[in-house]
Amino acid sequence: MSIWPYLQKIDQTADASFLGWVIASYSLGQMVASPIFGFWSNYRPRKEPLIVSIFISVAANCLYAYVHVPASHNKYYMLIARGLVGFGAGNVAVIRSYTAGATSLQERTNSMANISTCQALGFILGPVFQTCFAFIGEKGVTWDVIKLQINMYTTPALLGAFLGILNIILIFAILREHRVDDSGRQCKNINFDEESTDEVQVPQGNIDQVAVVAINVLFFVILFIFALFETIGERAILLGGLIVVWVGFFILLPWGNQFPKIQWEDLHNNSIPNTTFGEIIIGLWKSPMEDHNERPTGCSIEEAWCLYTPVIHLAQFLTSVVLIGIGYPVCNLMSYTLYSKILGPKPQGVYMGWLTASGSGARILGPVFISQVYAHWGPRWAFCLVCGIVVLTITLLGVVYKRLIAFSVRYGRIQE
Repeated sequence: MSIWPYLQKIDQTADASFLGWVIASYSLGQMVASPIFGFWSNYRPRKEPLIVSIFISVAANCLYAYVHVPASHNKYYMLIARGLVGFGAGNVAVIRSYTAGATSLQERTNSMANISTCQALGFILGPVFQTCFAFIGEKGVTWDVIKLQINMYTTPALLGAFLGILNIILIFAILREHRVDDSGRQCKNINFDEESTDEVQVPQGNIDQVAVVAINVLFFVILFIFALFETIGERAILLGGLIVVWVGFFILLPWGNQFPKIQWEDLHNNSIPNTTFGEIIIGLWKSPMEDHNERPTGCSIEEAWCLYTPVIHLAQFLTSVVLIGIGYPVCNLMSYTLYSKILGPKPQGVYMGWLTASGSGARILGPVFISQVYAHWGPRWAFCLVCGIVVLTITLLGVVYKRLIAFSVRYGRIQE
């Protein structure tokens, strides 16, 4: 939450467009790192990529707390710091791969749900901590010996570094390698031996690559939508979640005959420039805020779509937020769960890395897409296109629906 004011404080040359790169650098780093850590976890104990990735995050958070120190180019140091934090976050592929390999089919959905719940809890508590740290103020306390400023901007990063160190300690102390097949029987690790009882070899068979690619596309769209803003089976739940998301965006489409207020502006020297008819009408009016030291409200005259696009009512917006808020986590969870079941008991690190990279790519492209379309054509076109993307995604899900089954079910080892 504090990236933008912190960026402005450390480097006056940073503008809003550079802020976009700083925000995107996290997802870029994660997109690059996820397949790397996933591949690593397939052939070595998972402790290794987890510890290395968390150490990178700790170092990156410390760098973030020190970006005020260099005499110049501070914004680029922040860019590097955020990119490295994202690189360290690529370990989510290892985490989900470990969970998929350590659970049976019956346990998989609940385990993935627990991970998603913890992730959502982090998203919720992060802004809460940031709000609490605001009481420290911009100045805060300076530790001159090591040139460390502890203020409302650096404290979140320092807390992240502390939690990272705590995680490394817990991994050394608690985490152990564990792998079972889809029935829950202990599997012998195919890459490094470990003493166990009742071991079974990893079943042979080919992974359904069409289903794998389809889930990657589905997950991309789900994360793309998010960036904009077991009883009946995972496939049905995923389909239902997508439909709920579509309804949420459909409700957002502007309708009616009530149009937004316009920020009227006076023409200089009472002259009328060579503009369109709508712009001439706007130019002839004086701003009602002209005689006050208040910021004008309403739609900017630079956005021509304001003249013909109805307003989005508060009830529309709140209803949409609720529906999308319900649909997104359902789709997210079911994507990971189905994906892990399709891959089966084989090592999933690389595949999970590609899925995470797919989501990171969506978080990069989503804001760019929606901001450009919204700015040029307004909410009607923006949300229509999103609805269209969701419809295409639902169609894709329908085409591959019968193929989205667990590895063991596909080969008849377990009944669906």
